[in-house]
Amino acid sequence: MDNHSPHKRAQVREWAAANDVDLVFLPTYGSWLNWIESELAALRYFTLNGTDHRSHDQQNTAIAAYIRRHDHNAKPKISFAAGSPIRSWTSYPQQGLATSS
Repeated sequence: MDNHSPHKRAQVREWAAANDVDLVFLPTYGSWLNWIESELAALRYFTLNGTDHRSHDQQNTAIAAYIRRHDHNAKPKISFAAGSPIRSWTSYPQQGLATSS
């Protein structure tokens, strides 16, 4: 999670504890570690950069096509940033990480 203040509210922490969820906050200026940031960057690059959509419908069609293509080829992110030092700074779970062969 990023360090947005609502993420740190008591209600969020209580819900996480009650639902066996570990909250891992990203370091400041560590947005590159946030999966959604990389997904949104790719979406912008492949559907919006260098384009001149004539209408919102055209733009929405391009975005929907990208998402369908991306989802069709999606694979689980089980080894995301496996060598990152962030894993030694937090109690981020190590189990289930794939090793490349």
